[in-house]
Amino acid sequence: MQKTLKIENGWLVDQKRVLSPHFDPRPIIDDISLLVIHYISLPPDEFGGDFVDQFFQGKLDPTQHSYFAEIKDLRVSAHCFINREGKLTQYVNFNDMAWHAGLSSFQGREKCNQFSIGIELEGSNNQPFTVEQYQTLIQLTHAILQTYPKITPDRIVGHSDIAPGRKIDPGQYFDWEYYRSQIK
Repeated sequence: MQKTLKIENGWLVDQKRVLSPHFDPRPIIDDISLLVIHYISLPPDEFGGDFVDQFFQGKLDPTQHSYFAEIKDLRVSAHCFINREGKLTQYVNFNDMAWHAGLSSFQGREKCNQFSIGIELEGSNNQPFTVEQYQTLIQLTHAILQTYPKITPDRIVGHSDIAPGRKIDPGQYFDWEYYRSQIK
């Protein structure tokens, strides 16, 4: 049985942290009201290693892979990342604004980074996520819902929902039905 996750002052207690410089203070801390689920793999469709950590820190070496040369100037972060084994890393304090959503809109409101928390799952649009990832995501979601009550189950979306036509994540293999049944 996985232990319950706890958030104190915007940080997960006793979880791995890799600090990203890619964040801003939130315009209104009390406005955290959306959870956005993404996927990422670096290089695309390859798992493992610490390339996501490097990317979110702005330290990705463009000579390591041809794709890295394409994204070397991007400044991106998420609040958390869950790898294929279900291990959790936090990059940005939940009370700060991570740079995960880009050009986005939810229920007519633009700039979703200002009021959302972004969670990245190690994955792609070509295969299912792991049981371990769902277990960690569910535990993390429970902690977020308890700490940030303006985020309700109906305010949990995929990147594709807030950036349609531009983004497809968390993709065709994300099991929304199972996930939602576990967070009620």
